[in-house]
Amino acid sequence: MHIKRLPRNDKTNGWNVILPYREPKAALEGDVRADWLVLGGGYAGLAAARRLAEHQPDASIALVDAGEMGESASARNSGFAIDIPHVTGSAQAQLDGAQRYLRMSRAALGHLEDLVQRHDIDCDWTKTGKYQTAVTARGKRVYLDPMAEMLATLNEPHEWKSADELAARLGTKHFHAGLYTPGCILLNPAALTRGLADSLPENVTLYENSPVIEFTRENGIKVRTAGGASLFAPKMILATNAFTEEFGFYRMRLIPFHAHASLTRPLSAAEHTALGSPEPWGITPANAFVSITMRYTSDRRILIRQDINYRPSLYVNPAEQQIVKQRHQKLFAERFPQLPDVTMEHTWTGFVCLSYNHAPGFGRVASNVWAAVCQNAIGVTQGTLSGLLAADMACEVENPLIADMESIGTPCLRPPRPFFDVGVAIRNAWHNWREGDEA
Repeated sequence: MHIKRLPRNDKTNGWNVILPYREPKAALEGDVRADWLVLGGGYAGLAAARRLAEHQPDASIALVDAGEMGESASARNSGFAIDIPHVTGSAQAQLDGAQRYLRMSRAALGHLEDLVQRHDIDCDWTKTGKYQTAVTARGKRVYLDPMAEMLATLNEPHEWKSADELAARLGTKHFHAGLYTPGCILLNPAALTRGLADSLPENVTLYENSPVIEFTRENGIKVRTAGGASLFAPKMILATNAFTEEFGFYRMRLIPFHAHASLTRPLSAAEHTALGSPEPWGITPANAFVSITMRYTSDRRILIRQDINYRPSLYVNPAEQQIVKQRHQKLFAERFPQLPDVTMEHTWTGFVCLSYNHAPGFGRVASNVWAAVCQNAIGVTQGTLSGLLAADMACEVENPLIADMESIGTPCLRPPRPFFDVGVAIRNAWHNWREGDEA
């Protein structure tokens, strides 16, 4: 099977650019044999490789990634490790789902925090919580009120924040109301993925810059890379997100979206004071498809992330990114008029994999293949846990969280293209028109 679409990372990821240089691991060369192949070095792949090594310390595990740690999709998100589910409401089915999500996300957070501490991973891991904000009274009523009702029913801590309280805490008067929850972790996702990769167990070999262009599954797994190398393993865990369809799994079930982000230069001491001298904070919007996600980092940068759109090509050209950079600068100026000289230093694009029914691609998909894909834009926690559980399942290790993951279901079929593309465009245009006040 020939792989037609490959990741095309462009080394624009601001989270990675601001870090010290890291020497990537060597690419796959020659003909290699391993006991396990883990394909994809994001949160799911890193977790799966580590857990396989723990279960089978005498096995050889090959972790193969098309790019470099710190540049791939997992390192390009906004740097939120979220513990609270996105579902809202107090219906019993929603509450049951929320409780499962809480169990899974907190297991993932505990796993990651242990690794950050044990391996001294410098990724700005900070438990500051987050604010979910609404720009309008309608946004509060439609999105935040049901969330607060769910949190109250679950006995989860949360605090309402008024417009004045948000302005004092965040340095912007843009928001009507906010809901604060204390369990979210803020971090530099590029630093975290680099640290996780560089602290893998000794029986895991990481191969970077090794895009797979050919895949066969006969008497085991064999892949060939663009550099002419090959690798054979009896068993494999796929952690390739939207590219998983290229390997023959979850066809017409995975939906790639892209989101643009920009990061300012560091604020000066005077600009930090003009902002109100805040501690680091993070904002997720009431409506993620219209509003913007923002962060104020410990090194005094402001991140803006917006423009989540369907992108089946999994590619964005540099000219589009420059247009986005200008738009993000305008959005920044509207929210922080007291910082007229602060400019966007880095702009990049990241891709997320969604499914029509918001279910993950998880579990055994062939006799010798397990999947941990499609994290529905919650990659830090959901990706980590799906990788851990896929390895548990593949090694026949009991874990009660496997049942929680399986209960979410599997990705359902989406309509065929081009009908689906047209439908998404129409839906997005209608949604942006209806919810435009939340921007």
